[in-house]
Amino acid sequence: MSTWDARRQGEAGQQSRPPDMAAKFRNLCRSSPWKWQSLRFEYVDRPAPAPATPHTADSGAENPDPENTVRAWLRRPGALRLESAAGAVLHSTTGINDSKDGFYVSSTRKSWLLPPQLVTPVYDDGGLVRRRPEAAYGEPCFGNGRFAAALDPVELAGNAPVPIEFPNTNAVELGPITAVDHQGRPALEAVVTPNAAYRPADPLAPLCGPGRNLIRIDVGTGVCVLSRSLENESAAPGHWLRILGVDEYMLDDLFLAESMNLTDVRRHISWDISRGV
Repeated sequence: MSTWDARRQGEAGQQSRPPDMAAKFRNLCRSSPWKWQSLRFEYVDRPAPAPATPHTADSGAENPDPENTVRAWLRRPGALRLESAAGAVLHSTTGINDSKDGFYVSSTRKSWLLPPQLVTPVYDDGGLVRRRPEAAYGEPCFGNGRFAAALDPVELAGNAPVPIEFPNTNAVELGPITAVDHQGRPALEAVVTPNAAYRPADPLAPLCGPGRNLIRIDVGTGVCVLSRSLENESAAPGHWLRILGVDEYMLDDLFLAESMNLTDVRRHISWDISRGV
């Protein structure tokens, strides 16, 4: 977000303008590629349970399956490490420093696209992304496409706003939007219903199932931290995610199958000096 001047928030007239919560929610769903570079989190590929009693707040959204929780370290672009709850390594990126040969670069147009961090989107007055440019989007995937879609939930909003004269062309229809707390972090929560224009990144693992769905988007990162169907919770898809660290320093050693024995420069290195007799 370095290209957006935060001082604009103080310009005359902007503070008094009431926020459009629907636009803010959708713009937040578009903003993930420009909000963070590395993320440490826990992930469960099943929805968090509904409150035990009606009208009971579930803003904390407890972990639905602690034993099958996946611990993840992700560094853009493409570096991912996954561990089980017991600490066993499930996945570790290899070849993160491999270069593409001349045949690959010349054969496809997509290979010439820049990472999203190197291109400038159109921001709204609050510093969220209103319109995404063409770029080499994509997050590391594990298990199914919902894992990657949660990290960049643009499928809930589309790359840009739809014309106001065409109703029901948004990817999803938004119900009331509320600010909640999710595992100690602020989030926006809404009940959403997919339209015919909804195009999930992975049709077999969408963030939204048919009918009404509960969606939470982390305010600080733009990551979808919870999805849960309100129609058929036992059969519908869903996920739960807890963010533990944002933009932490991560060595290449963390993502390689074999250690490169690199030195972690954050740690103090002691030097033993022998004294002559």
